[in-house]
Amino acid sequence: MNGLVLFAHGARDPQWAAPFRRLAELVAAQRPGWRVSLAYLELMTPSLTAAVAAQVEAGANRITVAPLFLGPGGHLSRDFPILMDELRVRYPNVSFDILPALGESDTLLTAIAAWLTGSLPG
Repeated sequence: MNGLVLFAHGARDPQWAAPFRRLAELVAAQRPGWRVSLAYLELMTPSLTAAVAAQVEAGANRITVAPLFLGPGGHLSRDFPILMDELRVRYPNVSFDILPALGESDTLLTAIAAWLTGSLPG
């Protein structure tokens, strides 16, 4: 089974995660054969480790992790590789794929630019 973990930073305010929950719902509807879940780096649960554990327990043997960070800052360059290395050691029979940060996608940046310019007055 294929799994997708949407990995976001996390925040103290639970409402902060609402767009990410909506994104997970949209992706799950478009990929019904995939197990889609959310994970957070800090301040919210589940952690990436817990989300991957749940995916593996449910039978996922290939997991794609999508970092929902606009840019590849310190968390993605320092913390994220350590977490992924630990997961690869813990689950040697699971294949892990990692998508680039959101801001590294020209498709996404073009869509955001179109939304922004379409939202401007006049």
